[in-house]
This record gives sequence, C-alpha cells and structure tokens, in this order.
Amino acid sequence: MIKAAVMGYGTIGSGVVEVLETNRESVAKRAGDEIEVKYVLDLRDFPGDAIQEKIVHDYQVIVNDPEVSIVVETMGGVEPAYTFVKAMLEAGKNVTTSNKALVAEKGSELIAIAKEKSVNFMFEASVGGGIPIIRSLNSCLTADEIEEITGILNGTTNYMMTKMSEEGLEFDDVLKDAQEKGYAEKDPTADIEGHDACRKIAILTSLVCGQQVDFHDIHCEGITKVSATDIKYAKALGRAIKLLASSKRMDDSYCAMVAPCMLAPEHPLYSVNDVFNAVFVHGNVLGDAMFYGSGAGKLPTASAVVADMVEIAKHLNINIYVDWSSRKVSLSDYKQAFCSFFVRTTAEEAAVKECFGDVEFVRAEGITGELGFVTEQMTEAEYEEKAAKLSGILQMIRMK
Repeated sequence: MIKAAVMGYGTIGSGVVEVLETNRESVAKRAGDEIEVKYVLDLRDFPGDAIQEKIVHDYQVIVNDPEVSIVVETMGGVEPAYTFVKAMLEAGKNVTTSNKALVAEKGSELIAIAKEKSVNFMFEASVGGGIPIIRSLNSCLTADEIEEITGILNGTTNYMMTKMSEEGLEFDDVLKDAQEKGYAEKDPTADIEGHDACRKIAILTSLVCGQQVDFHDIHCEGITKVSATDIKYAKALGRAIKLLASSKRMDDSYCAMVAPCMLAPEHPLYSVNDVFNAVFVHGNVLGDAMFYGSGAGKLPTASAVVADMVEIAKHLNINIYVDWSSRKVSLSDYKQAFCSFFVRTTAEEAAVKECFGDVEFVRAEGITGELGFVTEQMTEAEYEEKAAKLSGILQMIRMK
C-alpha cells in the first residue's frame, strides 16, 4: 500500500480525499497498488468529520515519516507552500500540486530538486483544472515544435464574459452574480485583473521553451474595463469577447500576453462559454489541437491531482524528465506583435481616418455620441503611436 499525505483540506484537498475514496478500486488498479491518505495537514480541526483522526498541524510530521511517499499540496499561495513542498522533496517524497502561484514562481527550482532526489514534482492541476494539458505537452506533443498556445484559462472571467454577452449586463452586476454563485472570490482581483491567467500562460510557456518565464514580464490586462457597450459592438461584428492568455513564437523567443480579445466565429475558442476552459495549441508538425473541459471546481481539479498521484505511483524512485530549467527566457516585445484593433472614440470620422487611414466603421444599435471602428493590421507600437494623435478614445480591444 502506498501512503500519501494531503496538505490543505480546503475545496481541492477535500476533493482529492473524496476522489481517492470514490474511485478507490480503479485508482488502485491503475496505480498498481492501493493509495491511502495517512495524514491531512491543516491549521484547523474538523470535529465530527472522519478526516479528523488524520489531521496534523505540523508539516514536519509528514517530512519525518518514511512511510509517506506521495504528498499533495493544495494550500495555495507561494508561502508556506514553497517551504513545505521543498522540505518534502528534499526528504525524498514525491509531490503533486494544484498551486499555480507556487509553480509559476518556483517551478524550475522544485523540478530540479525532484530530479536530484530521484522523485517527482507534478502539477497537472495548476493550469487547466481537469484539462490534461501539461501531461500532453510533456508526453504527447514532444515531437512538435509548439509555435502557439492560446487559452481561456480562467473560468470566472469566462463565465462573466458569457453572462454579459447573453444578458447585456454591466461588469459590476455580473461580478456580483459570479460571487453569489461562488465562481468569484470575495476578493476577485487575481481573476478579473488577469493575474491568474497570466501565471498559467507563464507555466505553459516555460514548459514549451524549457526555460523559466517570469509572469511579471508578461503584458497583462484584465476584464474590468469591458462594458455592455463593448458587448453590443462585438455582437454587431458577429464576435465574442474573451479573456485570452496567449504565447506565440516570435523570432527566437515567445511573445506572451493576457488581454480581452474579440474572437471571430471561426476561432476555435469562440464557442467556449460559461466556466469552461480551453487551450488551443499549434505545432509545426501536428498543426492545430484543442483541449477543452472544466478548468476549475472541486472534483475536476481533484481528478487531475489524483491522476498525478497515479503517475507518481507508477514511477516511484524514478524521476520523470521535465524540460524546464532555471535559466530565464527573455520574452519578445509584445509591442512588435501584429493585430487589428477595435476602437471606440468620440472623435469625428475625418479625424479617425486622418490618424488611422483605412478603417471599418461599426454601428451598434442604441449607441450614440461615439464611433466604433476596426483598424487594419499593425503592430501594438504602431497602434499606440496613432492612438496618441486621436482624442477621445474610450476603449480598445484586440481582434483575433
């Protein structure tokens, strides 16, 4: 029997325990042995819960128990998760985590420690919840040079954009609805400002290029400035607004960005709605592929964690190679990337044409006192230069 420990008995941690219990027989069959949770680390006690007999409050109890070979980290945040996970790996224990903040900031270091100790540090659940994108990049797509990864990587913002599109609601109203339904946190900053998606695309880009991508270096915009008026224009154009996290090969590096975009119906992510996530991948040999599913939630995320546990159980004392070094990659300047732009302004048509040349003007029902237009393809830098000469710009959204 393989002994395991779970650090953090919140939504995901309790889900891991539930999945292991619910699918006990099938998990044991696939792992080659039964997996039993010996300890659950949490600051709290759970009187009346069957888990209480396994609760410990000191992570050193797990570190010092030679029976425990697999540790699950679902606490979130960088600290104390980093301290705890590092200690587990150095003690020769395998670790799997759903913690994107930890993986984005400390992933390369923890992978290196795992390799040194002939154990594994796995993190499938840190990016797409239940979507098996990381294992696919590490195992199934290794024959390809990945030229682009673009994803809807945050269920909260995708739900909000879908709700705004379907019901014509304003941002603040949709945020309140998302919080009431439990899709958005009390402090939703990480989701609505794009930070969550930014960490995830940093992880994916790191795996693709095999070097450390610092999420602080990625240009990041959230959805807080998207309005019901923007949605009306998007519908007039036959498009949908989504928060995209993208990484595309440019020269000898990658250009990464998180920002709202207007997607055409032929775009593979156009129809991804509600709390679902999807990741679009383009390889130089494979061509296009897309991974779709539940990007968050208790059981979908826990399912990905348990899948890592099964993989670890099949490779005890064998390190599974992950190409992610600590050498930091220098990202290409996003301002050199080409795009067309949707713009709203209070300026006159003549002034728009003088600044931007040949544009497509957009009319949306019920909107007066402003103009909407779509530019030709140009770099971000060129757009900024032209926009600086046009007064009254109210909004800009990229077109994909």
